[in-house]
Amino acid sequence: MKQGNCIPNLTFMYREGDEAPEGGGCPIGGEFVPKTTGDLFHGKRVVVFSLPGAYTPTCSTYQLPGFEENYQTIKGMGIDEIYVSSVNDAFVMNAWADYLNIQNVKVIPDGNGELADSLGMLADFSAVGFGKRSKRFAAVINDGVIEMGFVEPDASATDPDPYGISSPETVMAYLETTKNEFLKDTKEQEAVTV
Repeated sequence: MKQGNCIPNLTFMYREGDEAPEGGGCPIGGEFVPKTTGDLFHGKRVVVFSLPGAYTPTCSTYQLPGFEENYQTIKGMGIDEIYVSSVNDAFVMNAWADYLNIQNVKVIPDGNGELADSLGMLADFSAVGFGKRSKRFAAVINDGVIEMGFVEPDASATDPDPYGISSPETVMAYLETTKNEFLKDTKEQEAVTV
């Protein structure tokens, strides 16, 4: 993941309109809705974080809940939206967000691993039965261009699931250093358009 690289035009298949049957079971009845990286990132400054898999321990206990809890604070630091991406399909991503009662962070179902691959973050997790998945990372993306990346080191015998570099706290520390510059640029742009 390199600063200044553009995110390619990719399409993700979302699910919208699924509802759980009255007797219980998996949500059904909706439809696939394509959304592109342009739809998500064009004209916006966003945070995207990714992880090896929905429902996995670190992701479900710390990373996604941490970004959800800090959503308003992060938005107040010059961010338009926060997305969580995983090499999982839309059914899984929707169910995971629902299970964790995520109200603010939006999901990106990177089912084919194309986003992870385009960022150089696709890795082989076959040793634990995952196949190709995303490394754990976070990024600030400004109008489709990588402004800053936060990539966790590879797993090791002493630390099988490194976590900290891509945490909301690390991202917020970076955003704090750029907040005044971003707000100044925003005010200047508003003055020009008035």
